[in-house]
Amino acid sequence: MISEGELSKVQELRQILSQSKKIVFLGGAGTSTESGIPDFRSGDGVFAAIKEYNYAPETLLSRSYFLKHTETFFDYYRKYLLYPHAQPNDCHRALAKLEQAGVLSAIITQNIDGLHQNAGSRTVLELHGSAHNNHCMNCGRSFTMQDIIKKTGIPTCGCGGVIKPDVVLYEEPLNEKVLRVAVSQMDKADTLIIGGTSLAVYPAAGLVDYFHGRYLVVINLGKTSRNGSATLSIASPIGEVLRQAVLVSATA
Repeated sequence: MISEGELSKVQELRQILSQSKKIVFLGGAGTSTESGIPDFRSGDGVFAAIKEYNYAPETLLSRSYFLKHTETFFDYYRKYLLYPHAQPNDCHRALAKLEQAGVLSAIITQNIDGLHQNAGSRTVLELHGSAHNNHCMNCGRSFTMQDIIKKTGIPTCGCGGVIKPDVVLYEEPLNEKVLRVAVSQMDKADTLIIGGTSLAVYPAAGLVDYFHGRYLVVINLGKTSRNGSATLSIASPIGEVLRQAVLVSATA
């Protein structure tokens, strides 16, 4: 729920959106928590690995661990990073609505769940890849998320090669093409909305430095490094905020 003190900020957000012509959205795990996907540091999220596997998630999700302990990697990956039944929430739907209206230029996401696309968004830059895309490390054949879920142990291709998720693991670089497009979108935007991210992960957080537009909006339950320089900061659930600011006003 949005507190009474935050409701006036939602009205201010509506005004900013109405004056914007080129919005970019930079989001993280908090955009999907209202869809039932735990954020990175929640007790039932990926940090549960510390208790169950005696390793930090940064280790379990590293390329070197994937190569050396592939079966354990996939046991953890299936349990804590795949949510095949998750559905888009009001955050995803509102952003798709803004894109359809021609005012949202791009969504830059750190998530791998594909919910922005499921909601109808078309220009989605996935900095960390997608759990919906997987490939054989031997022959390059493509596989779906369901293919990974249905298989047990180490998922393998018909050729015998190991199937690797197309997600960016620790120790792996981001896709250079995606990064270049993200920088270009930031540079051209007149409004940047940062939502559902603590801005603790680089180089994703560093993309904000390329924004030189008029309005910087932060919608996040916790503080971020950009709250102090933001035009508007809203500490409420992002799905509810964007529902009130975009979906309700669009149907009013």
